[in-house]
Amino acid sequence: MAVLKYQKDLIDGKNYPVTDGVFLTELDGDLFAIIRKDNPKASRRDFITYKHLTNYRLKKLDVLLAKDFRENDRFHERFAKMADSEEYQEIDVRKHLDETLTFGQRIADGVARFGGSWTFIISFLVFMLVWMLINTLHLFGVHFDPYPFILLNLALSMIAALQAPLIMMSQNRSAEYDRLESTNGYRINRKSEAEIRLLHSKLDHLMQQDQADSLEVQRLQVEILASITNQLAEIQRR
Repeated sequence: MAVLKYQKDLIDGKNYPVTDGVFLTELDGDLFAIIRKDNPKASRRDFITYKHLTNYRLKKLDVLLAKDFRENDRFHERFAKMADSEEYQEIDVRKHLDETLTFGQRIADGVARFGGSWTFIISFLVFMLVWMLINTLHLFGVHFDPYPFILLNLALSMIAALQAPLIMMSQNRSAEYDRLESTNGYRINRKSEAEIRLLHSKLDHLMQQDQADSLEVQRLQVEILASITNQLAEIQRR
């Protein structure tokens, strides 16, 4: 069947030469869907002029760009949500322990710190030496704990009995510090893993979807330029 020399434009309803446009059957599905959204009764047999088709091609460009912007916003939202998630938040271990430190724990830390120093060792050796000298040589007329220094042994036993649980309390705090540090390391590793996974997803999107969209944008630009060129050529012929 021969094509009529003039065709009715789908958009404005006027008759135009067939050289001024194309039939919708020649357009791709996405562009046809955009046209049909504004013109629900449009079919593939309808005719559209280049001047109206250019507007719809620009709309398609806007759709592609908006899609890319939405995808980028989605990745940014995922990054922001991950950064704000308590699951990945780091803990200032020292500050946290200092804020929760009780009076008894401060004493335990002080005892453990002093008991593990050379100051304590030297001071205690001097104290025992003075004690034994006083009670052996009867210095200053004092003789309250004769050999074998039973009172000194009792004092040492009491000091050891009190010092042991205080040191254990301090060790428990050290274990709590190590546990929180391990939790920090675990959260940092999980956060890094999640960030790497998101980066891989974004790279895959850039390599696949964005590349395809870029080619589509270039194709639409070529079609728009071709349409403008055809219109200028037709104007020159007239």
